[in-house]
Amino acid sequence: MTQPATRYGIDDLLHLMARLRDPRHGCPWDLKQNYASIVPFTLEEAYEVADAIEREDFTHLPGELGDLLFQVVYYAQLGQEEGRFAFADVVDGITRKLIRRHPHVFPTADLYAPADTPRLGEAQVKQRWEAIKAEERAQRSEAPEQLSLLDDVPAGLPALARAAKLQKRAAAVGFDWPEALPVVDKVREELDELLEAMAGSDPTAVAEELGDLLFTVANLGRKLKLDPEQALRAANAKFERRFRYIEGVLRTQGQLIEDCDLEALDALWAEAKRQEKKIPSCG
Repeated sequence: MTQPATRYGIDDLLHLMARLRDPRHGCPWDLKQNYASIVPFTLEEAYEVADAIEREDFTHLPGELGDLLFQVVYYAQLGQEEGRFAFADVVDGITRKLIRRHPHVFPTADLYAPADTPRLGEAQVKQRWEAIKAEERAQRSEAPEQLSLLDDVPAGLPALARAAKLQKRAAAVGFDWPEALPVVDKVREELDELLEAMAGSDPTAVAEELGDLLFTVANLGRKLKLDPEQALRAANAKFERRFRYIEGVLRTQGQLIEDCDLEALDALWAEAKRQEKKIPSCG
């Protein structure tokens, strides 16, 4: 890819952000924003990064990463305006944290020390990582006596991803099934309980049992060493791909999808599946 003669750096991006928020000459839209109003954009940009990676769209990935970086710059600008923190504090904080969390790489806590430290085994690295994170949780807690392994699992995570993270934390202290097959049995049990709740026509009970089923399915994904959030994203993409195939076929036939009965749509769905099997890259 041909690069322009002049390339901007992080200082240029910080200057741009400051200009956008200039009280007299800035952008009216940007001047209206605050931490909370930017959050939805941050989440959207993170998902767009994930989508580009999943589609292996490396041509557009730098742009998506830039959009995500801009969110960090935005929060830092807000923090600087309020005298709370600046972008330099963000960079310093993450650098110090990663040095602290990797004593097997930086045993002297010196970022620029010679990189000739003896390697530790994977189990030792994991043990140190968990110990360091536990120390960090204790330092952040206002009530150490009530400290929980689950304290820093973000409540704002997508529910499926948060379920897997909660389960992983519990598994770290042995609260876990030994293998995947017992979780499959638990899935069947939760499905039976959902059917029982449906027979009772109690919406609250149905919602609770559906939640239990989804939580257990997330655990099954974790035991299979699969990210349940990514697995569901892939299933969403597959559904969208096949549904669009149905729409395309009907469009070429001059038909409206709402005029077709379920039998006809199921036949087209089956055809979409057969078409995908002819293309190795499709799941």
